[in-house]
Amino acid sequence: MASIEKPMTPAAPVETRLDRAAALCARRGAQLTALRREVLRLVLEADHPIGAYALLDRLKASRAGAAPPTVYRALDFLVEQGLIHKVERLNAFIGCADALDHPEDCGCGEAHDHPHQFLICRRCGATAEISDPGVALALARAVRAAGFQPGRATVEIEGTCARCATA
Repeated sequence: MASIEKPMTPAAPVETRLDRAAALCARRGAQLTALRREVLRLVLEADHPIGAYALLDRLKASRAGAAPPTVYRALDFLVEQGLIHKVERLNAFIGCADALDHPEDCGCGEAHDHPHQFLICRRCGATAEISDPGVALALARAVRAAGFQPGRATVEIEGTCARCATA
């Protein structure tokens, strides 16, 4: 599985993204502990969405006593803070580009639950996060019209990435 390239600026170096994550957490009164930072690093370093047990295997290289609850608690925190997203279709996690790839002073990463959509290639498994406010607005209007009170909304679209379509 690979990541679909987004037509934006390239991702900042992992260390910069981790520092931005720590700063975001601090501004929110939360703490990016050493363990949470390490789990976030593993998610960011993965070249595709990564599952909890794959993370656990990688985490055991530096923390021999790591157990599933350790990873799941860290993942829950990172999702709650909007630093990563769970791609439900894949049961895996991916770093949030909006929270971690923008300059620290832009403010866009302050929203914990911004609208996001995922494009998932059926052929190669490549996954990309997009944040289209038009999609979010259309969903919000439809939800309101139905009298529904939404919690979190994630749109996952399966199809064929540009690379596979041209191959």
